[in-house]
Amino acid sequence: MKRSPVVADRFYPGSRSVLQSTLDELIPAVQKKQKALGVVSPHAGDIYSGGVAGQTLGQVIIPETVVILGPNHTGRGKPVSLSTSTWEMAFGDVPVDMSFGNKLLLDESPIEQDDAAHAFEHSLEVQVPFLQLMQESLKIVPLCISHISYEMCQNVATVISRAIEKTDDQILILASNDMSHFETRESARMKDKMALDKLLALDPRGLYDTVLTKGISMCGIMPVTVMLLCCMQLGATQAKLVRYTDSGEMSGDTSQVVGYAGVIIS
Repeated sequence: MKRSPVVADRFYPGSRSVLQSTLDELIPAVQKKQKALGVVSPHAGDIYSGGVAGQTLGQVIIPETVVILGPNHTGRGKPVSLSTSTWEMAFGDVPVDMSFGNKLLLDESPIEQDDAAHAFEHSLEVQVPFLQLMQESLKIVPLCISHISYEMCQNVATVISRAIEKTDDQILILASNDMSHFETRESARMKDKMALDKLLALDPRGLYDTVLTKGISMCGIMPVTVMLLCCMQLGATQAKLVRYTDSGEMSGDTSQVVGYAGVIIS
């Protein structure tokens, strides 16, 4: 089975040549890239958040296998869904790394095989062209995550981190996330700072609780929490904010913005 792209020519160019030139402009040349355990990258259209995604991912060594965690915007599928289909993309097909993916589908695992959650979900798809451009042998492990409890986030993170510990290959965990939605710039920045302060302090519980109790419309809170928990279990010691901005930078409208942040965990 193959998963067809659902937001090509909407969130990013569907033409291979146009996509190439677009990403060449969005991804800066970095002489010495760093090894990372995890990253946070936004998933709006390239015109809005592509600069943050490119600047963030462009600083990181992209290994052959990337676990992509994205929020479930559609409500379809299982709470934590692993896609096992090959993904058709403008730069060519991308296989799912099932040698790693099978390690996540254990009897007691909260992760389930389910392509329905991925069929119309954009949050994971928009990350793939950036990764493909920087890693021609790319394989992905796409996990679409609905609203789940903190305890379930812990369980998912433990399954992923244990699978990483059992492989000799380098694995990057990418959490796809946009920050506050449709707030004034002033309000969005105030709320997003509260969330980012917890993320940069490597405090997954504080991040999860802050976003939920303060009404911060950060759509990728579950993926980011799981990613951060994984990285902590794998020995993370620091988090770096690469860039924070919002949609008003491009649209000029600061009355209803969406916030975008790029973060590297190492």
